[in-house]
Amino acid sequence: MRLSREELKGLMKKKLMKAGLKEEHADITAEILTWSDERGYHSHGAVRVEYYSERIAKGGITTDPHFEFKKTGPCSGIFEGDNGCGYVAAKKAMGKAIEMAKENGIAVVGMRNISHSGSIGYYTEMAADQDLVAISFCQSDPMAVPPGGTEPYYGTNPISFAAPTADGRKVVFDMATTVQAWGKILDKRSRGESIPDTWAVDENGNPVTDPNLVNALLPIAGAKGYGLMMMVDVFSGILMGVPFGKHVSSMYHDCSKGRELGQMHIVMDPNRFCGLEQFKKNMSETCDELNAMPTADGYEKVYYPGERAVMRKEKAYEDGGIEIVDSIYEYLISDDIHYNRYDHKNRFAE
Repeated sequence: MRLSREELKGLMKKKLMKAGLKEEHADITAEILTWSDERGYHSHGAVRVEYYSERIAKGGITTDPHFEFKKTGPCSGIFEGDNGCGYVAAKKAMGKAIEMAKENGIAVVGMRNISHSGSIGYYTEMAADQDLVAISFCQSDPMAVPPGGTEPYYGTNPISFAAPTADGRKVVFDMATTVQAWGKILDKRSRGESIPDTWAVDENGNPVTDPNLVNALLPIAGAKGYGLMMMVDVFSGILMGVPFGKHVSSMYHDCSKGRELGQMHIVMDPNRFCGLEQFKKNMSETCDELNAMPTADGYEKVYYPGERAVMRKEKAYEDGGIEIVDSIYEYLISDDIHYNRYDHKNRFAE
């Protein structure tokens, strides 16, 4: 099923409003979900609408939140989310960070008590669009085991950064700190296929190749990924005064309660360092040099971060629109919200 950008966004917005989200917040959320789907980030696109609708309808997302931004210094501030829509809170907080960075050269804006905010690359790209450099951290619920451990402690805890170039290209990097997402495990289960023993462990902390025995995911690069997970949790959890580590609420366990998540944006103005024009020129040169690099066997090109996402977006529209699976389309056009669909067994889907 292929839909135009307007069709997909409209269907998602309508469903979110039916669940109880007010129009402005539904529009922002649907816009960012569409941004993800058109770039091929389908794990953070329309597939999420059913879960969000469930949580909104059950009261786990505040539909009329009291957002409040408090400046804690000339370059710092905290955005209070009141367990409102994470997409809206993260976008508004980035707007504040952009304003502060333009005025003072750098901004550090933390968010607390928000719900899931989706692809955090969207927010760092907002800064790149304004000729700024940005990095964002966001915590998630426990699904990864630390090296040597047997129980999940940290989540996928994503990191994103973005930067502008001199010719309109943008470098946008967005990664989880686990080797693979839980959705990959579920896909292998459904196909009856094994997984590499570097993806996950069983309840005793031993590597597994049977996806049905997975108890927790593994961090990227072992102790290095584990350290990155902790860094993200310190910046977006502990520093924000919200639940941290194993105390972060499950995405699916109780949709009637707010998640109290934390996130942080850091934004810098290149003019306060090497100068904007020099920075953008060097960024363009970096991208060109990467693209021109001789390739190893089996590779056609070296891409800079975010390049393939733009290529996927362009191809989607060349092919007639954004592709989504039929079951998601059927849900979007239905009158259903699907109460009680989610439970703790799906807690790794984030």
